[in-house]
Amino acid sequence: MNESLTQNVTEAFSQCDDARTKEIVTALVRHLHAFAREVNLTHDEWRHGIEFLTATGKKCDGIRQEFILLSDTLGLSIVLDDINQHHDEAATESSLLGPFYRDGVKHSAFAANIAQSDGEPVFFHGVVSDVSGKPLADALIEVWQTAPNGMYEGQDPEQPEGNLRGRFRTNAQGAYAFHSIKPTSYPIPTDGPVGQMLLATGRHPMRPAHIHFRIDAPGYESLTTALYSSDDPYVNSDAVFGVKPSLVIEYVPNDGGYEVARDFTLIAKERA
Repeated sequence: MNESLTQNVTEAFSQCDDARTKEIVTALVRHLHAFAREVNLTHDEWRHGIEFLTATGKKCDGIRQEFILLSDTLGLSIVLDDINQHHDEAATESSLLGPFYRDGVKHSAFAANIAQSDGEPVFFHGVVSDVSGKPLADALIEVWQTAPNGMYEGQDPEQPEGNLRGRFRTNAQGAYAFHSIKPTSYPIPTDGPVGQMLLATGRHPMRPAHIHFRIDAPGYESLTTALYSSDDPYVNSDAVFGVKPSLVIEYVPNDGGYEVARDFTLIAKERA
């Protein structure tokens, strides 16, 4: 009866005109039924699950998206990142965009300082190129990171407008450079259902220190990635599983601060 019930439910979608919708919905039904059978799900447990999802929806607003946070902490977001990344060993790996990207940041000059907060100075520099090694001039680089209090500018009304956000163009040699401060680790929001889930399952809410990059060049696949601090205590236990070994960097001491030399490699669209 159990297997025939699942078959009956999936066949109920047989008249769906959109092939992709039909594929997704029927696969979802099969996996949901298999999950319930595997764990012998009770009515009370399913009711608690529905209440959790309802509370997750109620926590969402124009700024906060609790369902994205849930996707992140369950590892689904990074699975989607892996599925949709165009794999090429020569190209820079992608990572999560995160909820704090902001469009419309003003352009800054080459080697500008994006920090309006005190902190440990860092000079970031490198070259953007394609997989053949060709430098990409006039590529757009956007960066954003946390302040020393672990908050992004958009979260913190005490931070100056545009603090620790940058928008640059590479020069004729494909080079970029900017000054900032060393980012810090921070907790994801824990005042909602996702935080309660982490607490109930014995997980910490911390993300390791990182700086986000979004890079675009005409004719190339857009790259969204992040660089993670090797000396951060949470680099091997990121609450949202965004760390990839190739994206872990060292902050090299230099003239009272640090230096990070990091190149980025993009994939041409015709290769994707």
